[in-house]
Amino acid sequence: MDSFQLNCWSEHGELKVVMLCAPSIVDVTDLTIAEQVGWSATVNHQKAMENFMALKTTLENAGVHVLDYAKELAHDQQLLSERLLNRYFVRDLACVIGNRLLLGKAGSSLRRPEYPFAHSLLERWFPQQWIAKSQPLHSFECGDLLILNKDAVLINLGMRTTLEAIESLKESIFQEGFSEIAVIDLPKSNDTLHLDMNCNVVNANLVVAKSFVRYFPVQVLTAQSSRFDMVEPFLQRHGFDVYWLDTYKTIPDINFINLNPETLLISKQATQQQLLAHPLLKEKNLLEVDVTELEKGGGGIRCMTLPLVRT
Repeated sequence: MDSFQLNCWSEHGELKVVMLCAPSIVDVTDLTIAEQVGWSATVNHQKAMENFMALKTTLENAGVHVLDYAKELAHDQQLLSERLLNRYFVRDLACVIGNRLLLGKAGSSLRRPEYPFAHSLLERWFPQQWIAKSQPLHSFECGDLLILNKDAVLINLGMRTTLEAIESLKESIFQEGFSEIAVIDLPKSNDTLHLDMNCNVVNANLVVAKSFVRYFPVQVLTAQSSRFDMVEPFLQRHGFDVYWLDTYKTIPDINFINLNPETLLISKQATQQQLLAHPLLKEKNLLEVDVTELEKGGGGIRCMTLPLVRT
């Protein structure tokens, strides 16, 4: 593999390297079973794979280097991995914040086997930076973390992320130069599973979020202190306007990823008219990809992508 320097200081810079994982080979043909494993509908593997290849190709055509970790696993690992239903939601496994790799810890038994597989590959790919790794003792899924800018991050205490984990990781985040960590505690349900199902960074000065989020306070942690604020004033203090969505399709309209400051990669099911309603969003190029079958698993494009290098 080519040599890369881990680097992510925002959600909106130019995406250079991203990790993906192909979906499981398993079909889920019974609606009751789908619901029991947290999916919204039955899923056909062939269609899911077609969606995945469309996502991969779209990223590559945009100039992004794609690492598919499913291809890098040892044979015995692959035999298990290919039957793990949610393995393509790689965002939760780890995150790069600044030049540091934060490792996730599964908050769900269904996903627990994936984490050591992905972490061992990241160690192999980035051995010179492995010394900077940080891993919590308690559950921490990285879909709950948004890098706002070089000064601040926002983390959700969702169904899968604990305050104990944030406490154990905060020093690593401050060591990268971030001065504030805002902790929000959103309702714990499948519709609000991770932070990126409720809000997302559009560009350097705009966050899009579901309307109910405005009513939640945040606990603002610094290296020396802790205080409370409301989420909107906190975001505004860090230079962000908030585009509040009163109506939305939970996954497609919020769970997108920035390819660069001018381009959003969005789901074919996203409501383009709504996304373009805000003046700052009208300046963005919206690039569509069909991930309909993959979205039935309960996540979206951001959940399926783990940025390793942004510039």
